[in-house]
Amino acid sequence: MGRHAIKTPPHHAEWRAFLDLWRAADDIELFESAWNWDHFYPLAPPYDGPNLEGWTMLAALAQATSRIRIGAMVNGMHHRHPAVTANMAATIDHISSGRFELGLGAGWNEMESTAYGIELGTLRERSDRFEEGVEVIVSLLADKTTNFQGAYYDLTEAWCEPKPVQERIPIVIGGKGKRRTLRTVAQFADQWDMTFPEAPADWLELDEILRGHCETVGRDQTEISRSVHLGFDQDSSPSELNDLAQSFFVAGVDIVVWSMRGAVDAARLEPLALALS
Repeated sequence: MGRHAIKTPPHHAEWRAFLDLWRAADDIELFESAWNWDHFYPLAPPYDGPNLEGWTMLAALAQATSRIRIGAMVNGMHHRHPAVTANMAATIDHISSGRFELGLGAGWNEMESTAYGIELGTLRERSDRFEEGVEVIVSLLADKTTNFQGAYYDLTEAWCEPKPVQERIPIVIGGKGKRRTLRTVAQFADQWDMTFPEAPADWLELDEILRGHCETVGRDQTEISRSVHLGFDQDSSPSELNDLAQSFFVAGVDIVVWSMRGAVDAARLEPLALALS
């Protein structure tokens, strides 16, 4: 049996609903981790509806839970300086007593980026910035001091203290970019996530490319866990969801991240967990 996680997009619901759901997930051993996202606008209509800020939520949810691992999948590198991200990650790792996982991505949402005046850049610029940013974050979280000179970031004798509770905060990189994103996964990630593949064959195609990048950079590909996002609606058949998950586990996926669609209701978790057990 594979591993399972839960994701609650933090839009179109009140804070209390998310709090109740994450507390419920914390009590269900099947779910090893719980995730939100790093967006400022909803990703489903109405787009001008409510969307709670992900990092602020995580700081609160870290104290409201005790077992389940937590994170945002994924954080847009362009939303904040990587040194700021590193400090935030270390702090939440302390608040959660070492249960934090750091999701990272290059960024893609033009609507919110344009509206807020946050530079997104071309695909090439996003990839260049992302590679630099991941390297900066990894160094700040592990090394006593960081010196880095790049096209986007310059750090001189920089440090991030306190260091995380964990010896290494797991780095989860999400994306489907065959040439750049998957190469960055091979270099730095502990987990690679693919969102909503149509079928296991779609995932297998990218996984083969990731294996090639690992060989090129000299990384043991077995060090990288594989996860996929799968969605579930209020009318989804639990048995069919289990069959779907098993098809990805057979293909080689390690973790299914169940992304909740529709009402944020803690009562929806138990039937799903029972079907997946």
